[in-house]
This record gives sequence, C-alpha cells and structure tokens, in this order.
Amino acid sequence: MFIKVLLLVVFFGTMIGVGLYCRRHATDVNSFVLGGRSVGPWLTAFAYGTSYFSAVVFVGYAGQFGWKFGIAATWAGIGNALLGSLLAWAVLGRRTRVLTQHLDSATMPQFFEARFDSRALKLAASAIIFIFLIPYTASLYNGLSRLFGMAFDIDYSVCVIVMAVLTAVYVIAGGYMATAINDFIQGIVMIVGIIAVIAAVLAGKGGFTEALKGLSQVSDPAVDMPGAFNSFLGPDPVGLLGVVLLTSLGTWGLPQMVQKFYAIKSEKDINKGMIISTVFALIVAGGCYFLGGFGRLFTTSEAVAQNGFDSIIPTMLSGLSDGLIGIVVVLVLSASMSTLSSLVMASASTLTLDFIKGTVVKDLKPKKQILIIRVLIAVFIAISVVLAIVQHKSSVTFIAQLMGVSWGALAGAFLAPFLYGLYWKKASRASVWVSFIFSTVVMTANIFFKASFPQLLQSPINAGVFCMLAGLVIVPVVSLFTKPPKKEFVDSVFACYNQKVIVPVTEAIGEPVDQ
Repeated sequence: MFIKVLLLVVFFGTMIGVGLYCRRHATDVNSFVLGGRSVGPWLTAFAYGTSYFSAVVFVGYAGQFGWKFGIAATWAGIGNALLGSLLAWAVLGRRTRVLTQHLDSATMPQFFEARFDSRALKLAASAIIFIFLIPYTASLYNGLSRLFGMAFDIDYSVCVIVMAVLTAVYVIAGGYMATAINDFIQGIVMIVGIIAVIAAVLAGKGGFTEALKGLSQVSDPAVDMPGAFNSFLGPDPVGLLGVVLLTSLGTWGLPQMVQKFYAIKSEKDINKGMIISTVFALIVAGGCYFLGGFGRLFTTSEAVAQNGFDSIIPTMLSGLSDGLIGIVVVLVLSASMSTLSSLVMASASTLTLDFIKGTVVKDLKPKKQILIIRVLIAVFIAISVVLAIVQHKSSVTFIAQLMGVSWGALAGAFLAPFLYGLYWKKASRASVWVSFIFSTVVMTANIFFKASFPQLLQSPINAGVFCMLAGLVIVPVVSLFTKPPKKEFVDSVFACYNQKVIVPVTEAIGEPVDQ
C-alpha cells in the first residue's frame, strides 16, 4: 500500500507543480488556449496521443473488443497508429496550422465561421461540441472505479472527485502549456506502464507462445470457427473493421484532437510530431488491445455476463505485484487526466470564444475571456463528476457505448466539413449544415430508438462509422447542388497556401543560379 500511495503522491505533486510553473506564461487568450502557437513536436505529439487514449481505451475498449475479437483486436491499435495518427498528421497537420493562423481561429467552431462565412455555423458547432463532449468526459471516470477498488478499496466517488480536482488545478492554472507538458509526462508513464504490464501478464501464463496456445483452445458457443480468438482477423472481421474506422478515422473530426495542430510551431515540428505520435500510438493503443486479446484466459463468460466487459482488464491485473498495480493505477490516471484536461479545455474555450464572446457579451476583454474559460473549466469538470457518480450509482458502466455515441456524433458532424474545408474551394455552407444535422440526428436517434435501426447500425460504433463515411459523401454531393461560395471570398481564404517562403537547400532543392 505504501508503494501505491507514494506513486500517486509523486504523480499528483508533479502535475500540480507543472500547472503552477506554467501559470506565468498563460497571460493572454492565445497563450492560454494554444500555448502561443509555439509548442514543439514532442509536446504536441504526446498531447495528441494522450488525448487520444484514456481509461476508455485501456479498460473499456481493450476489455470489450479483446473479448470479442481475441488477439485480432490488436488491429485496432495498429489502425489508431497508421490511420488515426500517421495519416491524420500527414493530411491535416500542415494545412490546419497554416489555415487556422491565416483565419485567426483558435477553435474548430471559429474555423467553420471564418472558412464558410457563417456565424450561425460557429454557434451550431459550439453547441454540438458542448452537448456531445459531456458524455465522453463522464465516461473517462468509469475505468477508474474497478481499478481503484482493486488497488485501494476506496469509494469510487472519492477517486473521481480527487482526480477531477487535481486536473482542474493544473489546467486552470497553466492552460494549454501546462496540459501539454503534463501530457508529455503522462505519456511516458503510459508507455512504460503498458510495456511492464504486458510483460508481467504474459509471464503469468508461461510467456507469449504459451498464452497464444491457451487462447487457441478457448471456445465460445456463439462462434463456430475453431481457434477464432488467436486468428489473424478474429471471429468477426466486419465488426473489427468498424472498430478500427471509428477509433482511427474518428480522430480527424474531434475538436480536442484537431486543435493540437493549431498550436504546433513549425514545418519541421509537424514532420517530427507525425513520427513520434505514430510510434506512441503503436505502443500504447497496440499494447492495450493486444493485452485485451488475452482476456478470455483470465475470466469466464459467466463472470463477464454478470460484471460487464469493464471487469475484464481489472481481473487480468488483479494478480500482479503491488508495485505493478501501482504503476497500472498511475497509467490509467495519466490516460484519463490527460484526456479530461484536453476535453474540458476544448469545451470551455469553445463556449467562451464562440458563444459568450460576441453573442452573450458583445465586448469581452481578453482578461475576462481567460477568467471565463477558467471558470467554465471548473464547471465542466464538476458536471462530468456529477454525471459519472450518478451513472455509477445507477449501474450504467458501458464505457464503449458512451464513447461510441460521442465520437460518432462529433466525428460524423465535423470530419467531412473540416477536411473538405481545408482542401476544396467548392465546399458549400449548406453542405456543412447537412453534415451537422445528419450525424447529430442519427446518433441521438441511436440512443433512444436503437431497435428501429438495421441490425448492423444498432451498435453506436457502427452508427458512428456510418455517419463519418456518409459525411464524406454528403458534403461534395450537397455542394454540387447548392449555392457555391463566392469566388473572391474563397480565394482570399486559400491565399495563405500560395505564400512564398524561403527555406535552406537542406529542406528543398532549388533551381541552379546562373553565374
């Protein structure tokens, strides 16, 4: 117990110290929300990765999808690395950084307003973010309940409140820079932790080869295929593809993820950050899903039916040493606190800069903007705590369902308009509205009228994937049949891509100069 408590005290002390240190740098809106657009590649890449992966992935997704797909669940982690990180940075990173600075936008709703010349779009986007980030934020705490119960025998409500208060302190004090630095520290904890846990868990089953052999002998009445859970694509390749797409492509439309590109410093940093972020995702996400794939060796179908998928990973870890359990607790705390800080920063900055400023209060001074953002961070964290505790008391513990609804609505609404907005001049304002309305209506209906959906789309994960893919079709089709944007306006927006910059020959080979 002493080791576990000591690890927590050191961890929490470091987080608070970083927040207080960064307080002197968070003096204006730009530095508080975006770190002055001067954040380096390591901090940005780790901020992206730690915002990506939380207790939702480590406890909820790894347990549920590892149980359903076996070792093939590792494909979800590989997809997160290649599609959700590498390709996202390559396609979105540079253009997002250039265009958002040109349009002077600090949030995704501000981008939609400036890119499509519509204040109404900004207000609609900020409302969608506020509504659908709340269930995601509340879901972050779920993974902690069983782990803390296993490690400390402390009431869930106490764990949630302590984590929330400490996160609030460093985010409110230091803003984006404190979040980025703490994300870096938390990311290192996550990498070390997941490697140590995988090694220990597999060693307990005689090593990797023996664990695979044991998995090959596991059977399930619902699965006809022998050895399905240690096969290359698992028992349900189509369902696995849905998970890969939602958890990978979905990041392209999530405001708390895309906003990381707003703050990066330079071209070199984007290229470095892309590689760092991909390796991070491969280790952390790949490791989580790989670990979850062995869940059937540690528990039974009856236990899962009684206690839910969220019990699988804690059951796997319950036999570890106290030191390793302490590392696991800090790992999951790191994952959850980093994502929580990113979500509340996105929510508070969006509501302040996109709704209160200019709508509720016409002339809002910069210092008051920072004050309101800080107050709203505290409010959002308090709301998420209340929801998490109420949800826990009412025995609603399906992390994946909450996250699937949130990701599906946000990514479905924003992915296509944002992507086409970066690259295509003819994307129309009407197409953005259709994308917003379509995804939010479908995902809301999936909550209340699930039985009316086709069998494949009753899962919020598959419904979310459907919304994202539909958006990629909706935006170009609607744009072709609705009023196009004014040429002069669009040309002025895209003019930033045509600006000339001088770089050394080590970065670009120029034409030879005649002597």
